[in-house]
Amino acid sequence: MSTGATSHTEIISIPAKRDFDELVSAVKQAVENHGLVRIATASASRAAAARGIKIPGNAVVLAFNNPYAVRLLAASVPAGIEAPMRFYVTEAADGTSSLAYEKPSSVLAPYGDGRLDELGRELDTLFAAIALDAVGR
Repeated sequence: MSTGATSHTEIISIPAKRDFDELVSAVKQAVENHGLVRIATASASRAAAARGIKIPGNAVVLAFNNPYAVRLLAASVPAGIEAPMRFYVTEAADGTSSLAYEKPSSVLAPYGDGRLDELGRELDTLFAAIALDAVGR
């Protein structure tokens, strides 16, 4: 069953002035400081480290809140699969880190609903503010 959604999203990537662990913590704090709820954090590198395997750091921070979820679902139940939205923290071989996220407006655009377009633009501004706070700018 197809909903008409596609995976042509715009990904924003920002180099950080923090190391990997600091950036993960900063993203979690920035998410909460800007009124979102951190739903979960998943990290393949931390799970690998628990098994004695070293890979570059990576973590996904899932974030959203109920007021946004209600608006999203009021516009499109199929678009509910897009929540929570994600921030992705990665570590390069040289120890630097970066933060990436899918621009919410581009995630929601394929659903073709003006209410989702409005919500996406609002979330674009919020995600940009969270990202800039987290990377230390």
